[in-house]
Amino acid sequence: MTMKMLEPGYVIRSARLEELVQLAAIEQSAARLFAGTPYAFLVQATPLSYEVVLERFRAGQVWVAIASPSAVVGYVVTKPVEHTLYLQQIDVDLTHGRRGIGTALISTVSVWAYQQGYSALSLSTFRTIPWNAPFYARLGFQPLDEAELLSGFRDIRQQEAEAGLPIADRVIMQCRKLPISIENRAG
Repeated sequence: MTMKMLEPGYVIRSARLEELVQLAAIEQSAARLFAGTPYAFLVQATPLSYEVVLERFRAGQVWVAIASPSAVVGYVVTKPVEHTLYLQQIDVDLTHGRRGIGTALISTVSVWAYQQGYSALSLSTFRTIPWNAPFYARLGFQPLDEAELLSGFRDIRQQEAEAGLPIADRVIMQCRKLPISIENRAG
């Protein structure tokens, strides 16, 4: 499968402590994509807390996308769930969207997960929003049946329900082919 290569001028790397305060604004920017969807309430949603981001940073599980020379324009926060590396939050600032940044973040994380011995990447997302489940399916993620969800994923479902997300519209997906790589040509 050919995936869009990261455009020139961007770099993916591990986050630095001083960059963590910028991530909430990126999440809020990315949430504006939901304005014209049935999930418009997400535009006003509270971002992932700084405390959670800091905890994952201390575990070495926060990566950022940098636009030259030093602007943080995207990020991914991960955590272990049921022997997989779970993509807890991934966002790209709207002004930098559609440039391969999200794919490059996932590819980078997948290499790290593979090196650390994780069996898969996992995530929870909306089933029908084009930049959610259909996007991840193009990267090799597959939906899990509800019957396959172990306690860690059931806990995520419960947290999403408590946060007001419509669980019937959500799906947990996994990619078991690690690492995910970006081809050297646009696709």
